[in-house]
Amino acid sequence: MAEDVLPGETRSAFIAVIGAPNTGKSTFINQAVGTKVSIVSAKVQTTRTRVLGILMADASQLVFIDTPGIFQPSRRLDRAMVAAAWGGADDADRLLLLVDAEQGIDAGTNRIIAALKDRGGHCDAVLNKIDLVKKPALFEHATKLDACGVFDRIFMISAWTGDGVDDLVGRLADEAVRGPWMFPPDQVSDMPERQLAAEITREQLFRQLHQEVPYATTVETETWEERPDGSIAIGQVVFVERTSHRAIVLGKGGRRIRSLGTASRLELAGILGCTVHLNIFVKAREKWGDDPARYSLWGLDFNA
Repeated sequence: MAEDVLPGETRSAFIAVIGAPNTGKSTFINQAVGTKVSIVSAKVQTTRTRVLGILMADASQLVFIDTPGIFQPSRRLDRAMVAAAWGGADDADRLLLLVDAEQGIDAGTNRIIAALKDRGGHCDAVLNKIDLVKKPALFEHATKLDACGVFDRIFMISAWTGDGVDDLVGRLADEAVRGPWMFPPDQVSDMPERQLAAEITREQLFRQLHQEVPYATTVETETWEERPDGSIAIGQVVFVERTSHRAIVLGKGGRRIRSLGTASRLELAGILGCTVHLNIFVKAREKWGDDPARYSLWGLDFNA
């Protein structure tokens, strides 16, 4: 039961959001915070590193930790992403396991539940995408989750529509422990603007490209100039693993990179609240996924 909030009292909680790939973790955090702090796409494994979304709920500051999807890793980058997800879980005051209600409790989710049993601690299950599933199936999923003996509570939400999100946030805010806020009350993320700009462009790569190409790309913001007229000039590089991928990203006559750049520029202008000038270059660099410096930039463990 939550304690009464005393006048002038502050509370805080770190809440890790974990789950299999594409369960809607980033969409949920963006919805809860009220603005984009983490990129999303219909493709799995879009989130590569830990992202914080910070929300003020009256006297409580909730710091949501958006983590990469947990899956069976095969590559070095995959192993680092999964390690980052469990690392975020270890750092949190409370865990939320997001489950795709449309997909159901599949083998990947069962593996996560088994790991949670071994770890112990307080965890809630959150059935997401309830707008896509009929009630009998939702209750069946909830019954199975309850029988696992792992979860304190089971919530039902639609991160896309926002249904149930306010109730979940309210419950978490009521349970936050007394203590100082970890971030200024007007801050919504810990991600530097340069990195956010790179992530916005990487999101467009996932949305506009297909098959394995988005997974073989990374984006770096190399230059950032705040101009006297209030606009910002940003220079970015998209690194691809193969020369053939470079041609795909550029597109015929440069059409694809112009489309990517326009979409990224317009979204950044909305987020930053000013005119954005964006120049994107595409370079082939084999085995960029084995570069320790990039793992450090992403906050991932190269040796995971």
